[in-house]
Amino acid sequence: MMPAAPGAAAAAETRRTGGTAHGARKTLTLPGWPVASILALYPLWWALGLGVLIFAVMAVPMLFLLVRRRAAGRPLRLPPGFLWWAIFLIAVVVSLGVLGADPPGTIAEHATGRLPGAAYKLIMYVALTVLLVYAGNLTEAELPRKRLVKYLGWLFVVTVAGGLLGMVAGNFQFTSPVELLLPHGVRGKGFVQSLVHPYAAQIMDLVGGDKPRPAAPWGYTNTWGNNFCLLAGWLVVAAWQSEKRSTRFWAVVCLLVSIVPAVVSLNRGLWIGLGVLIVYVAARYVLAGKIWIIGVLVMAAALLGLAMVATPLGQVVGARLDNGKSNGVRSFLVDRAVEGFRASPVIGYGGTRNTAGGRQSIAVGESAGCERCGNFTIGGNGQLWQLLYSHGAVGTAGYLGFFGYGLWRFRRDRSAIGVAGSAALVTSFSAMLWYNSLVTPLAFMVLTFALLWRNSSEGDKT
Repeated sequence: MMPAAPGAAAAAETRRTGGTAHGARKTLTLPGWPVASILALYPLWWALGLGVLIFAVMAVPMLFLLVRRRAAGRPLRLPPGFLWWAIFLIAVVVSLGVLGADPPGTIAEHATGRLPGAAYKLIMYVALTVLLVYAGNLTEAELPRKRLVKYLGWLFVVTVAGGLLGMVAGNFQFTSPVELLLPHGVRGKGFVQSLVHPYAAQIMDLVGGDKPRPAAPWGYTNTWGNNFCLLAGWLVVAAWQSEKRSTRFWAVVCLLVSIVPAVVSLNRGLWIGLGVLIVYVAARYVLAGKIWIIGVLVMAAALLGLAMVATPLGQVVGARLDNGKSNGVRSFLVDRAVEGFRASPVIGYGGTRNTAGGRQSIAVGESAGCERCGNFTIGGNGQLWQLLYSHGAVGTAGYLGFFGYGLWRFRRDRSAIGVAGSAALVTSFSAMLWYNSLVTPLAFMVLTFALLWRNSSEGDKT
């Protein structure tokens, strides 16, 4: 059988897609603006009061565009190991059926009272799933990988700027336009405030006296620290790929300046995460035969040590290490999460629960004068504990299986994107012990996965 002539093949394709060949190509194209606008304009979304809500908002056009492209005849690719993620999503949905359960030692509440929080998490998980599939299906012509890396690097700069703002103006906050549109009874709720009310820092007493801890533009100090670790490597890759010396110079300046808010944040999880990040990247380069990285690390460690001795930063670190006020609470919550997992090991409880009282007594509770004395959130002290408690072994296996499979699948990618991406995922695994991932940390994790996925399939690795 002779192959069809090129003109005949094009005509047949035109008839199959219901339009001209040019029109069909336009229909099949995925624009890059939904992803680009989320990342490039995130400070604007934060100021408007949309913040993390922008991921759910932009998921709507992304889903529409994906469906339209599929309907036009162009197949959609699913990320490697997506079955694991599907298992996780199914577990999240199924576990909603036990929202009404009141485990021992928790505050009793009707399922309807817990439904808004659980529904919010489910919506965000679905929205980030759409982001994952959409970003992974974009081509180099639609959104180049280098540009996506630049957007992530830009957000590290935003994180550092937010950290500096939190240091010098810890009480800075304002009422956002979205907040103004909400009824007074709604906007005053603590959870709603965390979503729509922009502020620079969280004020906490950790080392004696209330001090600001950077949070902008991510809402919480712990989220700020988590995103710091997830985004730092992308700034380095963006600078590495740039042909402008000025870009590399300012990237180095940004990294040096970032040390100050990273230390002042008093965020031990951030410090551990950076250690994991550096050690992993160094190990990858040493295994690749680039022994010079050891000399760079020794020099960097010497400079950091000098900075700790010659500046007040060393005293800040020492004071934080000597004051582990949160250690007892974290141990208490880990124990309660493990107990809850043992009681409902398969599907968990569908969401978090608040403890009845505190560590010493059920009579101790949260109050205006002591917000951290009791009624702690079980599952609020780390993604791993939240997964075990809320979604049981099935949900936890699906979540860990997906990102673990990604690390294994892309382990041979020695490109800049490959090393930075896998380093970010490794860091996220360590952060699961003390940080929760929803929303922005998980968004950066799925974008990292999408970059690794595209890098492995598009060739000409960057």
